[in-house]
Amino acid sequence: MMNWIRSSASVAAASLNSLVTRESQLYRTQQLRGIRVEVYDGNVERALTVLQRKMQSSGMERLIKRAQTTHLKNSEKRVLAHKNLMHRVKSEDLARKLQGILQKKIRGL
Repeated sequence: MMNWIRSSASVAAASLNSLVTRESQLYRTQQLRGIRVEVYDGNVERALTVLQRKMQSSGMERLIKRAQTTHLKNSEKRVLAHKNLMHRVKSEDLARKLQGILQKKIRGL
């Protein structure tokens, strides 16, 4: 009976330890998200230019600019939703046409 308790306690401790390790690894990966820039020799201006370049290349700058800061009326939301729908329909139609052209080209027709 004592051996069973000891073995089950060690199994529980091992599973708890692996759970804590997974959570700490997840926390570390979340800590690494974002854009990091190192400042060499106190040259902050150079670090800012590197930061701006990294933000542009990762698309973060576009996301910040695109973020809505003012309230949209429901009518404006409907208009934007309709525009997005039409854009999506046109792009799907174009993709379908291009796929048909490529299939004909591959078949040699």
